[in-house]
Amino acid sequence: MTRLVLGILFTGVFSLTALPQSFQDPIVVKAKIIKGDTIPMMNLPEVRIKGYVIYRTPSEQRRYDKLVRNVKKVYPYAHLAGIKLREYDAMMAGLTEKEQKKLYKKAEADLKEEFGEELKALTITQGHILLKLVDREVGNPTYNIVKELRGTFVAFFWQNLSRLFGYNLKDKYDPYGRDRDIEIIVQRIENGTI
Repeated sequence: MTRLVLGILFTGVFSLTALPQSFQDPIVVKAKIIKGDTIPMMNLPEVRIKGYVIYRTPSEQRRYDKLVRNVKKVYPYAHLAGIKLREYDAMMAGLTEKEQKKLYKKAEADLKEEFGEELKALTITQGHILLKLVDREVGNPTYNIVKELRGTFVAFFWQNLSRLFGYNLKDKYDPYGRDRDIEIIVQRIENGTI
């Protein structure tokens, strides 16, 4: 134990000037003595470590860079959609069906006025990524959201239309499978690293 104290004092004398003020303050933690050594015991927050992505070909790099651009463009809309859907769910609780339809029509008109032109300008790929990110934010596939808000017939119509373009509104967001790259990009956006 005295070796540990002497070691801390010895290294502390030389490194106190190099450390910021916040590290110079003493920290009291639990410790465990193992074979004469004192080991500090503390809980640290979870840290995700991501290595650099190395691509074999320039075309893979271009594909990933394009995915980053697309996700960065549509992520704010998906995040806002998640917030708005939770707000409207809270507002609709306790309302009659007629009042819910009236509130929904007003909300739809407000959102179209505010974001309609911007969303119309999205490419098909960006729209597909937006649908995946809305599922990520809400935890519910887009088909179920449309069915809940607009009805079964409208959801069926949009599902068939999307199938013509090779997309499925019923697909769940898969952060560990086919949507892994999107999830990594979103985490980097949320962490502020891109």
